[in-house]
Amino acid sequence: MKTILRAAALLCACFAFASCERTADDRLVVGFAQIGSESGWRAAETRVAQEEAKTRGIDLRISDAQQRQENQIRAIRTYISQGVDAILLAPVVSTGWDSVLAEAKAANIPVVLLDRRIETADQSLYLSAVASDAVEEGRVAARWLAKTVADKPCNIIELQGTVGASVANDRKAGFAEIVAQHPSMHIVRSQSGDFTRSRAKEVMESMIRAEGGKGICAVYAHNDDMMIGAIQAMTEAGLKPGTDILTVSIDSVPDIFRAMADKQANATVELTPNMAGPAFDLLTAYLQKKAVPPKWVQTPSTLYLPDTAEAEYQARKTRY
Repeated sequence: MKTILRAAALLCACFAFASCERTADDRLVVGFAQIGSESGWRAAETRVAQEEAKTRGIDLRISDAQQRQENQIRAIRTYISQGVDAILLAPVVSTGWDSVLAEAKAANIPVVLLDRRIETADQSLYLSAVASDAVEEGRVAARWLAKTVADKPCNIIELQGTVGASVANDRKAGFAEIVAQHPSMHIVRSQSGDFTRSRAKEVMESMIRAEGGKGICAVYAHNDDMMIGAIQAMTEAGLKPGTDILTVSIDSVPDIFRAMADKQANATVELTPNMAGPAFDLLTAYLQKKAVPPKWVQTPSTLYLPDTAEAEYQARKTRY
């Protein structure tokens, strides 16, 4: 009887503190509420997450929300009901998460945010966020453009990401901050391309008609896929992207390096698709009671230019 009571007490303690020491035969079960596959970068993030999970022997369960928050919330609740060990969330928008994350917290399931942040008054609702500094990404893009135009007049078209997404808000804010420091630079049109090539192509076609094409100095896109769509629109309109119109975008997917090698694009700021690897590492340490992670694990924001485009394309094309 004493043995049974001790075992029961130990089991209760494990539930109360959300983790016990895992045995060598235990597999960490992690649910991943992914946004979707709206871009090459997003597909790469999913693929890399699967690779990183396999390397660590993690049972990774991925849901595709098709860019809809209600689908992500439904997926999180499914993971909670399944009793997973942890949840990864790449939030499609920045608000509206408190209720479902409170449910995860009540179930003692830690949540790690990937590549995007959320707005909440209760920071305890998530364990950590693995993400870049999206404001700095915008700054890096704008600094490159400012240096390139060298204070010459420059009218800029901005292709924004999904409305309400933290990364779109931040990339816009960082870019605008630097532009404001240069009186010769002006964002004349700014509209969402929803992070997709097809939508960005439509938006760019409309902007070219409105601006007459020749008045455009540069295009800034919140991701590379939108820039690829914009390049298609510019080319079809008889313009020369990369020459007549400067381009700078964010993510560093293979197709933008191909465009730079072909002299149709000028610059990209890298967002690594390996968000899951650091997330798995901190989750493993946390669940084994080895370490409480920082609230934000920051990934670097590196600028790439055409001089290394061909090599970067060859190095990345099999992973994306």
